[in-house]
Amino acid sequence: MNRTALRSTIAIGMVFTATVALAGCSSAAPTGGAAPTAAAGSVDLASVCPAMVTIQTDWNPEADHGHLYQLLGPNPVINADNKSVSGDLFARGKSTGVKVEIRSGGPAIGFSSVSSQLYKDKTITLGYVSTDEAVQVSATLPTTAVFAENDISPQMIMWDPATYPKVTTIKQLGAALKADSGVVRYFQSAAYMAYLQGSGILPTAQTDGSYDGAPAKFVTAKGKDGQQGFATAEPYIYQNEISAWGKPLSFQLIHDTGYPIYPEAISVRSAELAKLSPCLKKLVPVLQQADVDYITKPATTNKLVVDLVTAYNNGWVYSAKVADFGVSQMKKLKIASNGSNAYVGDMEEARVQKVVDIDTPLFTATGSAPKSGLKATDLFTNEFLDTSIGF
Repeated sequence: MNRTALRSTIAIGMVFTATVALAGCSSAAPTGGAAPTAAAGSVDLASVCPAMVTIQTDWNPEADHGHLYQLLGPNPVINADNKSVSGDLFARGKSTGVKVEIRSGGPAIGFSSVSSQLYKDKTITLGYVSTDEAVQVSATLPTTAVFAENDISPQMIMWDPATYPKVTTIKQLGAALKADSGVVRYFQSAAYMAYLQGSGILPTAQTDGSYDGAPAKFVTAKGKDGQQGFATAEPYIYQNEISAWGKPLSFQLIHDTGYPIYPEAISVRSAELAKLSPCLKKLVPVLQQADVDYITKPATTNKLVVDLVTAYNNGWVYSAKVADFGVSQMKKLKIASNGSNAYVGDMEEARVQKVVDIDTPLFTATGSAPKSGLKATDLFTNEFLDTSIGF
C-alpha cells in the first residue's frame, strides 16, 4: 500500500504546530542551467544516464528520504510551485556529469501512488515503490526495484505504556484492547491491517479504519486506544511537539509481526529495465554510497530537508529535531542497515515471496488481483549493487 495512504504526520503538523515562515527559494525551472561536467576521478554518469535523472518520492521531504537529498551538489534549485528540487548529481563530493531532480509525493501528486505517477509521466526515471504496492499493481503498472535504501519498514502500531504497562507486542495489545473496549485507529485500506486482522494478531473488532491523521482522538482517549504511525517520527512528535500528550509511547514495528515489506524501494518501469541497465550499473552504487554517507553524517542534508519543507509550504511541518530523531531511529531499529550481509540495498527473495503470498489473496479479494503467477523475482533485482558498499 502506498505510503501516502498511511502517512499521518501532515495532520499533526497542521493542527499542532505553528506555521513556519517561508524560506527564500527559487522558482526557476529544474531543467535550467548548463549541463554539469563529471569531476576528475568521479563516477561519470553522462555517457550512460539521462541528462536529468528524475526521482519521484511518495511523500514530503523527511529523514526517511535523506539518502536522495544527499545526492544534490551545492546550490540546488528549489521549485516551490512544483514541490521539487534539482541540481548537479554528486557522488562523494564530486559531480557525476548529470543533474538530478527529486520530486515530492503525497499532496504534490494528488495523493496518488508512485506507481501510477511513473506510468503517467514517463520523464520520471526512478520512483519509490514499497513491496506491497508493487504486488498490488503488478498486473497493470509493473515495476522492478533496483535498490532498497531501508532494510525494514518504520510502519508501526503505537500505544500508551502507562495504560498498558505489560504490553510489548501488537498481539498483546489486541488482547488488552479487547478487555478494555479499545481500538487501533488506522487509515482504511492499509494492506498490513488486513494481514494483522486475518492472521489473528489484531481482532477485527478492535480496529477502526476511520483514522484521518489527526492526533485528537488518540489524545482524548487518554491512552485507551492504539494508533498507526511511523517509528521515525510519531514517538518524538507526540512526546515533544504535541503538548496535549507530552509523554512517551510504546510501539512495535509491523515488520516484526511477520509482514516484511521493503519500504520505498527505488524502482523503474519494468519494461525499461534493460534500456536503463547501463545507467543503473553506475547509478545504483552511487545511491548506495549516498545512503551510507547520509546515515553516517546527516546534518547538512537534514538542514536541506527542513529548508525544503519550509519552502514548499503545503501544511507539512517537519522540524530539525524530528529529522535528527528519524536518523537516530533508523540506526537504533536497524531500519537502515546492511540486513543479513555486508552491503546495503539488496532485497531477499524469500522475504519478497512472503509478501507476495500474504498479499495476493488480500488484493484479489478487494478487486485488484496481482499478476497471474507472480513471483518474487518479477519485482526486484540485485544485479546493480556494489557488494563493497555498506554500513
